[in-house]
Amino acid sequence: LAESEKQSPERKLKNQLLSIQYLMQDYIEQERIEREMRILDFVKLFLTLLKISQKDLATYFEMKDSNLYKYLTGERKLNPDIVLKLSYFLNTPPEIWYRIQIKNELDELRKEKTKFEKYKKYDYKKLISG
Repeated sequence: LAESEKQSPERKLKNQLLSIQYLMQDYIEQERIEREMRILDFVKLFLTLLKISQKDLATYFEMKDSNLYKYLTGERKLNPDIVLKLSYFLNTPPEIWYRIQIKNELDELRKEKTKFEKYKKYDYKKLISG
């Protein structure tokens, strides 16, 4: 704690930003999701820490706040433009944003057992044994 107090405000901020990135990585690696976190939830953590509003971020990204919100909530799928803007702005790897999106999509599919079950018929063993 004493060493932490000696750190510059810049270093403290960097550590806090890294802690959010570690939280994102932990979320991706969880076998079972207890509480789903959307892209929006992680972005809000960063924005709160940086004291930036979502509207200001949208303006900075040269887009409407409502459009950005649709990407962050999952109403629209992430695209390379949004991912790269988030990645460079927040100093995170681009892959992490896609991995969160995919994890959430697969988790939703698993929750709907009937939809998930229909894909089991596509096992290669059934094709080559037939």
